[in-house]
Amino acid sequence: MSRSESTPPLLEMRGISKTFPGVRALDKVRLSVWPGEVHSLMGENGAGKSTLMKILSGAYQADAGGEIVIDGKTVVIDGPLAARELGVAVIYQELSLAPNLSVAENVHAGRELRRGGRRFGLVDRGAMERGCEDVLKRLGATFGPATLVGSLSIAERQLVEIARAVHSDARIIVMDEPTTPLSSRETERLFKLIRQLRADGLAIIYISHRMAEIYELSDRVSVLRDGTYVGTLIRDELNAESLVSMMVGRDISGFYKKKHAPYDPGHVVLTVRDVADHNRVRGCSLDLHSGEVLGIAGLVGAGRTELARLIYGAEQRVRGEIAIDGRKLHLHGPRDAIESGLVYLTEDRKHQGLFLDMSVRDNINVAVAGRDARFGVLDLARGASRANDSIRSLSIRVPNSRVTVGALSGGNQQKVLLSRLLETKPRVLILDEPTRGVDIGAKSEIYRIINDLAKTGVGIIVISSELPEIIGVADRVLVMREGVFAGELGGYTGKAITQEAIIELATGSQGALDEAA
Repeated sequence: MSRSESTPPLLEMRGISKTFPGVRALDKVRLSVWPGEVHSLMGENGAGKSTLMKILSGAYQADAGGEIVIDGKTVVIDGPLAARELGVAVIYQELSLAPNLSVAENVHAGRELRRGGRRFGLVDRGAMERGCEDVLKRLGATFGPATLVGSLSIAERQLVEIARAVHSDARIIVMDEPTTPLSSRETERLFKLIRQLRADGLAIIYISHRMAEIYELSDRVSVLRDGTYVGTLIRDELNAESLVSMMVGRDISGFYKKKHAPYDPGHVVLTVRDVADHNRVRGCSLDLHSGEVLGIAGLVGAGRTELARLIYGAEQRVRGEIAIDGRKLHLHGPRDAIESGLVYLTEDRKHQGLFLDMSVRDNINVAVAGRDARFGVLDLARGASRANDSIRSLSIRVPNSRVTVGALSGGNQQKVLLSRLLETKPRVLILDEPTRGVDIGAKSEIYRIINDLAKTGVGIIVISSELPEIIGVADRVLVMREGVFAGELGGYTGKAITQEAIIELATGSQGALDEAA
């Protein structure tokens, strides 16, 4: 839907700035959103998107000098309640529902209906259930208002969040990376719902790193970079070159840095033979060469992560052997793997990788802190120097090494975790979804790091669900299907590494190729 030039915007944010101690997160940013449009907001992690939306939601207060205008009137949003009363609703990536309450209770949260209409009377659950039946039906929900939220899938819980926004008469709905936890089928249902809300005249602010989603949904796209407003493109102007150039300040001609030279691997650094577990992995073997980037592709559930964790010693294998430089490993856990020169970057950095309440310095040093101990006392200066070196070499955007990791953007968090692994001086590096939730600029830097490490002789395994990523960084690709390797591409096979070839091996049928496309 295209807006009329004569129609005033529903929302205008003018000259919005926000300063945190030592950091200017936003500098005179502007944003205009019209009713009945999907307005996407893009930028690298740390560009200021979330900060701007938190100001709109009332979670943050902007610096003096800016102005927020809704329906042509300047408003003051001094808290989440004020934002809700002005018709603003934000659906964050991490949903804010109470799983022990019903759908109706979550939809009415903060606006509970009470018996007799009394302010402090008993909660009238029946009235609340009747009150949200229409909105659930309108949104196509397959569950009822009395359903316990804890029993719903992630996609269904997301629908409850949208129902809560619609029920509260929100006119501006912000969706922050809403498709991250969804399957392709669930994503398509969400897109259908977004189009319905747009047709109903709501303004949708959509935040995503996924270019395909931006092309499919957006009426307009605004881009932030380093806390400043870069510009806005209308639908007819959207293309990858323009968007990426606006986001990172350069073109994407060299986005995937690897140049596939004639295959000439070094000696074998990692040997895996017939490794299996009790459940998903049914017997996998591979050889990883010095200086090689080996991609492992496959559909969700194929067993890629499970295999990586078996190799790393994070899960117990029922059979199989693992060796580094021809020396058989007896792994009783990840510590043994690390000491043997084998490290693993988890796909879940927040829950399995980083200590979010600790500093960047401590996160980088935690695996090698023992090196800094002298007579039982840590040499803090040595640890600080190591952290600062990592910050420079991996271009981690942070004011200083004492900043808490939880306050960083996703891309910078990933580079902190990668820095920790590299400090162990590994022979083998396993990267599981290394760029998940990471913006384009940080992706490019991570690809550079992978390429540079391979040049030093490190053997690298990259597991990724993004086929362009696998194709761009890997010298050779193994494709998993149902717990085993279904085939190999690149290397000495003579088979080109293409999306079509990977999908065909991953699905096991040529006919599935057309369906996947």
